[in-house]
Amino acid sequence: MKRTLSIILVGFISTILALQTQAQHVQKIGTANLEYILSNLPETKKVESDLKVYEEQLQIQLTAKQTELQRKYEEYQNGVKSGVMPTAVLADKEKELGTLQQSIQEFERSATQDLESKYYSMMEPINAKVTASIEKIAAANDYTYIISTHTDYAGTPIVLYSKNKEANDISKLVLKDLGVTVPATTTTGTTGTTGTTGTTNPTTPTNTTNPAIPAKK
Repeated sequence: MKRTLSIILVGFISTILALQTQAQHVQKIGTANLEYILSNLPETKKVESDLKVYEEQLQIQLTAKQTELQRKYEEYQNGVKSGVMPTAVLADKEKELGTLQQSIQEFERSATQDLESKYYSMMEPINAKVTASIEKIAAANDYTYIISTHTDYAGTPIVLYSKNKEANDISKLVLKDLGVTVPATTTTGTTGTTGTTGTTNPTTPTNTTNPAIPAKK
């Protein structure tokens, strides 16, 4: 009987110790919506505003180049129709048109790269500040992991389910830590994708249809 009780007691103690060990290893997981956080930061809105101005400047330059190409193309067409422009002059104009078109294409590629580079450069310190705040809030609330609930590029939520989502979401705490006051009615649910950092990615300056360049004879 005593042996049986001893076995039961040992088993009970082992169970308690196992449960205590398991409890010690329970991981607390929280969530944060990076898009929501970034979209509510004044610095992010300024980046978007500054990029819009910069993009408009690039668009003005591109339009000027396209207008010049169109003008020179019309001059070339008029020369062909008149039948009085020497063949050598026509050849020079064809070459000039080709060079202008290549210049526009190169400008478009350069402008796109420039916009993207400027965008990521301006967002880098903001992302770093947000990351530091997330780590600070997570540590203060004893979270093991913080998972972002924003959507991927296909529009699919990265986190498909989260129990007590609002209770475990630290997005508003992060904004508060960063000095941003968010209306109580604002939710931190998943939103549509807006790019790597949560703001609207810069767009490429619009390319209107360039005139067809005649093939070299």
